[in-house]
Amino acid sequence: MLGDGAYINTALVVPHRKRPGRPLLKGEEEDNAAHRKVRARVEHVIGRMKNYKILRGCRQRGDGLHHAVQAVARMHNLALAA
Repeated sequence: MLGDGAYINTALVVPHRKRPGRPLLKGEEEDNAAHRKVRARVEHVIGRMKNYKILRGCRQRGDGLHHAVQAVARMHNLALAA
C-alpha cells in the first residue's frame, strides 16, 4: 500500500525524503516519480467516485466501501475488456 510522507515508519510505501545538504540519488528520484504517478491515479479514482456519489452511502455501512470499490473495479475491467 502506498502512503504519503506522513506515514513514515509504518508498513506503507512512502516516497524518499531529501537529507539535509544531500540531493536524492537517481534511483530514489525514479522511485518517487513512479510513486507520484500511481498515487495520482488512485486520487483521481477516489475523486470520480465522490463525483458519482458512490461513496456517499458507504459511511453508514461498515462494508459499504468495500463493495463499492469492488463494483467500480469490475465495471472498469468490463470497460477494458470491451
